[in-house]
Amino acid sequence: MRAVFSCADKAYGAQYRLLLMFQICLTVFQTEEMRGYLIFIGIAMTAISVAAQSIFSGVPKKPSAARDTLQYNATAVTVVATRQPEYNLEVPLATTVVPREQFSLNRNYGLDEALSLVPGALVQSRTGNHDVRVLIRGFGARGAGERSNAGTSRGVRFYVDGFPETEPDGRTAFDLIDLGSTQSIEVLRSNASALWGNAAGGVITLSTAPPLGSRYASAELSHGSFGFLRSALRVATPLGTEGVAYANVTNTSFDGWREHSQSSNFQLTAGAVTQLAQRTRLGMFVVGASNTFRIPGPLTETEFQTNPQRAQDDPAVYSPTYVARDERRSNRLGRIGVRLEQGVGAGELMVQLFAQPKFLQRSERNTFRDFTRYHVGGSATYSLTSQLRDGVHNHLLVGADEQYQDGAILFYRYDLATGGRGPLQTNKREGAENTGVFIQDELTIDAWSFVVGLRQDWLSYYYGDFLNPRLNDRRTFAQLSPKIGVTYRLSEMASVYINYGRGIEIPAGNETDPPSVFGEDTVRAINPLLDAIRSETYEVGTKHVILLSSSAVRAISYDVAAYFIRTWNDLVPYRGGRFYLPAGRTERFGLELGVRGDFAEGISVFGMLTLMRTRLAEYVIDSVYTQATYNPALEGKKADLSGNTMPGVPDLFTTVRVQWQPQWFDRLRLEMEMRHVGRYYADDRNRYHVPAYTIFDAGVQYRQPLVSGTTLIADIRCNNLSDARYIASVWINPDITSAGAAYIEPGLPRNVMVRITVQQQW
Repeated sequence: MRAVFSCADKAYGAQYRLLLMFQICLTVFQTEEMRGYLIFIGIAMTAISVAAQSIFSGVPKKPSAARDTLQYNATAVTVVATRQPEYNLEVPLATTVVPREQFSLNRNYGLDEALSLVPGALVQSRTGNHDVRVLIRGFGARGAGERSNAGTSRGVRFYVDGFPETEPDGRTAFDLIDLGSTQSIEVLRSNASALWGNAAGGVITLSTAPPLGSRYASAELSHGSFGFLRSALRVATPLGTEGVAYANVTNTSFDGWREHSQSSNFQLTAGAVTQLAQRTRLGMFVVGASNTFRIPGPLTETEFQTNPQRAQDDPAVYSPTYVARDERRSNRLGRIGVRLEQGVGAGELMVQLFAQPKFLQRSERNTFRDFTRYHVGGSATYSLTSQLRDGVHNHLLVGADEQYQDGAILFYRYDLATGGRGPLQTNKREGAENTGVFIQDELTIDAWSFVVGLRQDWLSYYYGDFLNPRLNDRRTFAQLSPKIGVTYRLSEMASVYINYGRGIEIPAGNETDPPSVFGEDTVRAINPLLDAIRSETYEVGTKHVILLSSSAVRAISYDVAAYFIRTWNDLVPYRGGRFYLPAGRTERFGLELGVRGDFAEGISVFGMLTLMRTRLAEYVIDSVYTQATYNPALEGKKADLSGNTMPGVPDLFTTVRVQWQPQWFDRLRLEMEMRHVGRYYADDRNRYHVPAYTIFDAGVQYRQPLVSGTTLIADIRCNNLSDARYIASVWINPDITSAGAAYIEPGLPRNVMVRITVQQQW
């Protein structure tokens, strides 16, 4: 355990250093407005920490043995924050660790069910299945709509067992993510490009490997509203003295609430981790999926009010309609990954490799599309921990990542008669490569921890057209991304931090098409007007855990983070996403709070609050592309939208969950959750607003021991108890026709799920 200063002995010194840190942070801001915001946040956060220290300084803490039996986000170990295990309290970044018990009492179909308590993260289900819209501090807001590839996300990197779900161009599909097989989730909310590279406005990593030495078998069957049916088999067994082998098979089908919104997904997750020698560990991980889902399309406001269950079937909006052309995605893919951890000298070397074949079929925009792709890559990191002198430690991490994806793409004219291939229109390849090298050093001096990181990324596109070779093209983006962070441990269970970092995100593959307004798409295959999205983040925060011996309150933990983000070249979809253009500079200022309280009688309260103000700071677009009204005050046909609010990002969202596991009857667990999302806009002109909504959910779990280690588990979950009508997700900058603007994806009405699980443990 690292040496720390005691707040009881040095309270005045700790407060002085804390105020000094916030004062230093002020110098990074260049406007009076930002200085005022940060002063307010600094004073508020200082007051919270100092008040908590003062109030509870005289309260006796639980003994260390009892402390070890409790699990709290703030004291959990995180890997995603620094690419090596470290206590959450010690890293100068906003991170959240979500253990399985926090999301197990759900359908486990979409990420929205698992991340509702993560501050700064907004995950919205688009049709009630696993197709979700994921935002972290506004990154990912544009990733929804017809031409943003349904079933994918932008701006946020995803990993499963340490292997990237995110493709080299920054897109992430959710086919291989099985929440039922997930043991824990880590969310890095801070800018992470200095460590993880492209599209790292946030990082979400899921772990499917059970604890070493696990031995169990379970079978589950779930049934719910709108034809929801899910079955799963899960097994694990020890492998050697320090290892585990496991396998999970899950099959899910869902008729959907809206017309033409059916989905099905078969998923396989398996792995083995074993200790080959004292300093040698080998892991092998396999995932696979066959996933199909249909897309009902967006509704206009009138359609939403009159019949939200319908699919988009108005020829004035889309012709042929979504139903007529059976708009859908059918994906078959898998991945095998190998990881070797080997002690080398005084340090640790980790090398991992993966290969991922993909066979994708889509009905989209009057074409039938066949994709045959391969995604390969790997990474290598070397970490070295040194004790320079008493109380002074140094952690050095160096490494490199490589991802490459390529393959054949065939577009056919959609044949309405057969629901598939007509004449061949396009035969091409789209390759993408992401290469990055990084170094990070963490120096710990008593209660202080200083982190400095630097990463160089090269991100390339390779385009080849076999029917029209003159469109062959290549484009490379590059950036050097730094990260600087400082953490100060106020006590063993409290810390404050400050950090600065730069980020990069390249346009995704289907966002690089040139505009067709002047026939540019017949000259170049990659839009020459596009540039990488570049950002910089300033962040301060505090994390605190208070363990008590009170008869009424057992523990309270919280984390607070405040940030300011500037982004250049944010991509904006035009003409319904037919092409994208960069749009000046945007700004985001936010405050995030995560809190947990454990009380007597087995009651726990969880809360998350996110406040965020966004602004299109410099935003002038050429009206020739958007068909905007001519503004004579500007030169040429342009529209100045500077000062408007960013589309797709609410100013407020919050979640409160209450759990009760009676101490006198611990087989029973009750849960109630409230989620509120504030209003926001669906377009950059701020014409189409999305109303705020509040949803209530409830769940009950009962565990009945049987014989010989067998347990019967019964779960009941009811979502949207009040049967509220709300807009779950939107399409950004929708097309406007005579029928109106179609941008609304309605949320599920009241729905119920019942699950029976039989589990055997040895």
